[in-house]
Amino acid sequence: MGHKLKVGELREMYLTDEEIWRIFTIILSNKSVKSSTYKYALIKALIENLYQINEDFELTYDQLAYSFTKIYWNLVVHHNLLNQNSGQTARVVSIIKEGQLKSGIPSEMVFDKLDEAIQIKLVGKVKSTMKINVFGALYGDTRGSFYAFDHKKETLRLNPSVHSFMLNYQRLLVNLTNYHMAAMVEQLNEVPSINYLLGKVESIAKRSSLKPFEKVLLTYFKAECFYCGKKLTDNKRETHVDHFIPWSFVQSDHIWNLVLACNTCNSSKSDKLPTRNYLDYIIDRNQVLNDVKENTSITILMNNYRSEKIIMLYDYSIKNGFDSVWIP
Repeated sequence: MGHKLKVGELREMYLTDEEIWRIFTIILSNKSVKSSTYKYALIKALIENLYQINEDFELTYDQLAYSFTKIYWNLVVHHNLLNQNSGQTARVVSIIKEGQLKSGIPSEMVFDKLDEAIQIKLVGKVKSTMKINVFGALYGDTRGSFYAFDHKKETLRLNPSVHSFMLNYQRLLVNLTNYHMAAMVEQLNEVPSINYLLGKVESIAKRSSLKPFEKVLLTYFKAECFYCGKKLTDNKRETHVDHFIPWSFVQSDHIWNLVLACNTCNSSKSDKLPTRNYLDYIIDRNQVLNDVKENTSITILMNNYRSEKIIMLYDYSIKNGFDSVWIP
């Protein structure tokens, strides 16, 4: 496992912007395993120190740990957001709370204004935790292509291509990282003042029910699963309507991207793309709907559909990190 590594070599020196975006997309999406907010905090620490690297594109662990500690000081001390981990209390949270209580530091105190000796002690403890749980974890998610690291030398060396990319897209990366980190903090902390606003914003485009589409599809197609072909009339097999290309990518409900599915396939497929041969199946299926002329509501639902459009969406979803192909 990546987080157990003590040394990580840089596996690729040159990456295109498209390749880097694809990796970032995976890191920030649910394709990456995240049991804590640590990975987001490290990305934020890297961005904060982009202008502090030496001529070899190196940053010290102390530089990164200082930014990392400051991030969690703000979350834990200022905002009392103590849950930063899906399991037991994150070690960084414990370090900061213990340091605050031991020194009697008020919650309104800014980290930069703390006594230097307290700062050094906190940063040192956080750095030790980062060695165990942070540097290797993000290294593994980027497949060793973003940076190299060495626990003995206590240095992290950024890939020059990644450094240039992060400089060019710094503001956008900050906003993206802040959003995903905030969404996870919301999920982990039951704080009334947060009110789960991010989740509400994200779900605006999603319909409350796909039942109307189910009725239309059952009118023109057999009651069988689009993926496995099993009949949907069995009482034990519920009828579901599935987004062929995941909703989390298309963010809309169009009949040409919706198929009838059994409970088993719908649950198993989840947020994945079906293997590419199903693309031909849905194109043929949509041609049937396109040929329906007597029903104006179908014509409206298929308005602006082209087979090239769903092929383009399929290909772009892969580029955006939906590369875990699903087979029933």
